[in-house]
Amino acid sequence: MAGREDGNRQQETPAGPGPAWAEELLEHLRPAGRDVRRVVGWLAGAVRGSVALQDAAGNLLAGTRLPLDEGLVTDITAGRIASAAWESRERHLRLVRVEHPSHTCVLAVSRETPFDRRAADIVTHTAQVIELLLTARESAAAGHRLRRATSDLRLAILQLLMVEDTIAARRVAAGLWPGLLDADTACVYVVESDPAVRDRIAQECLARTGENALVVRCPAMDGHVIVVSPRDTTAETLRSLVGRDPDIFLGGSVRQSLARTATAYGQAVSALAVAHFRPDKTAVYAERTHPERLMDPEALRGWTARVLRPLDTLPHHTRAELLATTRLGLEFTAVNAAKVLGVSRNTVRARMERVEALLGTDFADLTVRAVVHLALNTQIGLPDAQHPDGTGSRALRLSDLLAGPAVRTWAQDLLGRLEADARNPRRTLRTWIAVGGNAERAAQALGIHPQTVREHVRSAEPVLERQLLAAGTDLYEVVLAHLTVGDLDLPAFHRHD
Repeated sequence: MAGREDGNRQQETPAGPGPAWAEELLEHLRPAGRDVRRVVGWLAGAVRGSVALQDAAGNLLAGTRLPLDEGLVTDITAGRIASAAWESRERHLRLVRVEHPSHTCVLAVSRETPFDRRAADIVTHTAQVIELLLTARESAAAGHRLRRATSDLRLAILQLLMVEDTIAARRVAAGLWPGLLDADTACVYVVESDPAVRDRIAQECLARTGENALVVRCPAMDGHVIVVSPRDTTAETLRSLVGRDPDIFLGGSVRQSLARTATAYGQAVSALAVAHFRPDKTAVYAERTHPERLMDPEALRGWTARVLRPLDTLPHHTRAELLATTRLGLEFTAVNAAKVLGVSRNTVRARMERVEALLGTDFADLTVRAVVHLALNTQIGLPDAQHPDGTGSRALRLSDLLAGPAVRTWAQDLLGRLEADARNPRRTLRTWIAVGGNAERAAQALGIHPQTVREHVRSAEPVLERQLLAAGTDLYEVVLAHLTVGDLDLPAFHRHD
């Protein structure tokens, strides 16, 4: 910092004679030296005085506060004069106007000896350098604010898609990225990197995809960048990015409607886990035989309408909000679902508790979660074929849906893969599911150590080709398989299922 208010000057070596001071001053314009406070400190040493840089309101921006005439400062900042000089027996004062993009400043220099030509030139040129630095800083700050606002806007669009509000998402996107969400379907990709380089990776994703994709820094996972794109070429574009860096991984979804962005996101995250074990570090969600595809479509729609009927009395917006939040809350933790949606985790829990109350059930039960997950996926996948009046399948129950030969064969084949393991992981898995996925309670029921339970469940994952320790579609399919073969009791729903 510059000198002190008591008149003592900053003890620095003064700038040398001739052009040496100009060279020193220009050094402050180099990228590594662009600091207004350092320039003010240099000026104090160069002229053997005290220096203050303040705005029109009297706020000190750099240096040491000096006693200044307020009227003189006002004349300079208002533009009535560009500079002023004042002297007494004790000190000599120079004030110079410094232009600023948002407000004018005053550079004041005080010293005990009169200002000679050299000192006056140093003050004048230093004021010009400070003006350049303030302008550059303002421009950089404005650019940062613009980038931050644009990033926040992309996140807002993603959050609208996550709650199935495609109309609002398109309306928001149209202003900055016309045509981006005009397509009816899109794929979701998740690029994983070290959190320290995520900003760079996000910028590369933006540069490579142009305005043809929605690129968002994931609010839930520090190392993830989410890319939503309707274009088929995006996958290859992102693969080329992954190929250049050994610490980047890519997971992608299958093509989904924009209303199913949350489903596609879950698929991309699931594929990302697989990508860690692939030589090319990329994976696309594998479409496999899902149990709902083995059920009678009309019967499944009718059953879904009956399960979700208690929500039909709600206003459309409220109903959609509750369903979308519950869908994400079943796929991810409440904390991560809240970050993705841009709400608090208490809001996520409150919405899910309201759905629990309306359905007359308890999400602490994994069988309940699996069945509601099935209904929600059916509801969003086939929204045009629901039976709001309950006709068509009035007496249909979940047991009827699971009794079909195709579903039973699928469930028996899936769980049968565990029979070859002498440790009996199937029994462990069944018990673990029955107690809500709690290893300690399962261990107590089985008379084994909790770590043994976790090892059995973990060892079942590659055999079943599904993630079990993380809640989501994979786990719920395994739960449905247990319900189908009768290894677990069917959950009850508001007196009819």
